[in-house]
Amino acid sequence: MNLRHRPEKKHFLSIILSALLFSVIALPASADTPLVNANTKMPAPVPVYFIYPPLPLLSTTDEELASGRVVEGQYAMTTPASKHWRIAFLFPHLKDPYWIGCDYGVISEAKRLGVAVDIFPADGYDDLVGQLLKMDDVIAAKYDAIVISPISLNANNASIAKARAQGIPVLELANDSTSDDLTTKVTTSLKGMGNDATAWVIRDAQRRGMKAINIALLPGPRDAGWVKGEVAGTRETARAAPIKVNIVDIKYGDSDRIGQTQLTDQLLAEHGQNLDYIIGCTGCAPAAILPIKQAGLSKKIRLVAYDLTREIAGLIRKGEIVAAVDTRGVSQARVAINTAVDFLERRAKQQPGIILIKLGLVDKGGYASYPFNASTAPDGFIPILSYVPGKAK
Repeated sequence: MNLRHRPEKKHFLSIILSALLFSVIALPASADTPLVNANTKMPAPVPVYFIYPPLPLLSTTDEELASGRVVEGQYAMTTPASKHWRIAFLFPHLKDPYWIGCDYGVISEAKRLGVAVDIFPADGYDDLVGQLLKMDDVIAAKYDAIVISPISLNANNASIAKARAQGIPVLELANDSTSDDLTTKVTTSLKGMGNDATAWVIRDAQRRGMKAINIALLPGPRDAGWVKGEVAGTRETARAAPIKVNIVDIKYGDSDRIGQTQLTDQLLAEHGQNLDYIIGCTGCAPAAILPIKQAGLSKKIRLVAYDLTREIAGLIRKGEIVAAVDTRGVSQARVAINTAVDFLERRAKQQPGIILIKLGLVDKGGYASYPFNASTAPDGFIPILSYVPGKAK
């Protein structure tokens, strides 16, 4: 690898309640705000696959997984840095608990490692221009490294190449990219998210004695790499299923609560009485709960999440979501900042092209013993956009 429609009035209250219920406030760039339950001890190793070059050009992570040299192992966190490296993180947004978990992973490890970080969220998956402008800003600011969670699978490639041309290493976190100018990708099998979520649905349907099921997808924004992976994995697993799996609809959209509530309303109006399962992204699945309740379909439609957050964990405990795949967002963020520090410190003998975090899965049966702290931010954590060593209390 070189190195929306306007909601009907009767749904207006549900949309507003959904937005208020799950809204979060990110603090301005401040290292003086103490972390909630932050653990400054070295986190436990993370189960991963290391994927080494040569890798195909302009390829997705799942394509690289199929062709690269794959080594299964444990990612051990690194030791504190020798200097206060400046690392910029570009997130798509901070509008749902997944990215809040990533924020927690970055900030807590920056504190342990002794490096300075700034997190620059765009305004959502429809704000590619905003993310590209922020990329220009961090390049101009001459950060020592950039970690990007690209909004687009392909459209961020030119800006990544620009950073590399100016001598700034760029790593990828979570969202996939086909760029050949990334130093390392830290992500998961995005198709695996779809495979595992759909496989759980099929097993559950078989336990219930069902011979055919109708499912619908709320995967997130159409052009995001993780969404393409989710949908591809669901289609693949559905085709190979021992029962008939009909994907009756896929409704794409940004993962904000209001937009996903609207999409769920549309989905239920068109297919509600025929649906058995809905699979949704981390911002999508929780937003679907209230519309399903209001439609009187809570006992008919089972809701599964493509990924896990602390919020979704609580909804699994209450039975409002029945299962979730886990891409271990906090662990991904920890691995990304540790990998950046290792690269800047020249500690790695051979830099992997990809560090693939192993997926988990949780449902009510495994809830009590599941290691949530490796995957989600602690309760009460409020996002922090900046940390500078020596300035925190």
